[in-house]
Amino acid sequence: MHIDPTVLDAAVTSSPERDLAFTAAPEYASWCQKRSVVLIPVGALEQHGPHMPLGTDALLSHAMARGVCDLMNAKADAEIGSAKVAQPFVYGYKSQQKSGGGNHLPGTISLDAHTLTTYARDVTRGFLAQGVSSVVFVNGHYENYQFLYEGVDLALRDLGIVQGSERNALLLSYWDYVDDSTLAKVYPDGFPGWDIEHGGVLETALMMRLYPSLVNESAMVDHPAADLPRFDRLPVVPERTPETGCLSSPRGASREKGEWLFSAATSAIAADLLQELNLT
Repeated sequence: MHIDPTVLDAAVTSSPERDLAFTAAPEYASWCQKRSVVLIPVGALEQHGPHMPLGTDALLSHAMARGVCDLMNAKADAEIGSAKVAQPFVYGYKSQQKSGGGNHLPGTISLDAHTLTTYARDVTRGFLAQGVSSVVFVNGHYENYQFLYEGVDLALRDLGIVQGSERNALLLSYWDYVDDSTLAKVYPDGFPGWDIEHGGVLETALMMRLYPSLVNESAMVDHPAADLPRFDRLPVVPERTPETGCLSSPRGASREKGEWLFSAATSAIAADLLQELNLT
């Protein structure tokens, strides 16, 4: 689908002031002399039902990181430091049946644990070794988290960074910053739970807010939420995943709900990072 640039805002557009991909090396080196924070979006290439693209997780984490970066820099003391956004990790760890539908579904192309861990280790070590003060992973794919954690931990060990060091790394998943009052507005009939929120209202609403041209509303499905066992079975039993790949229905998603979710998450993340990293 064609993306109409007139409907995109700063959260999904690039700028040399914010995005490292468009920053020249001398500017980067100068920026590292102050308290520098690199936000790294992390997603996956994973099916998200018939109404959304395979890159949904990476697209959303990238937009979240950019939104957070803008809020941080608007409030940070420029004499102390600032934040920038690195290119996203666009592949992630294996989709699991109880959280993403399963790695068996077409369009889901995944990394082994060692690959993702090594990727996170190398990137974290590279930034911190060059003088970046803090590396922050903004995760948008549930299954990634522990392997990012392992990579970061190994990178700190490689560099000899110990407790009390000014250099550090943080990990977060953006959905953890959606507060209860926002969830109550988005789900007036009750929040069904994060375990089945894949291809459902939350991701769909955020995509409608951030990338409306990539959401095919006519293809949105409406079926009961997946009823999955409390255990994981390998190999998976494919028929336990709804044929659509959605673990819950996206019906009820709207651009307005996406704005509520985006605003709540980015504001809360920015506030946490500003305080934790002493940028004000």
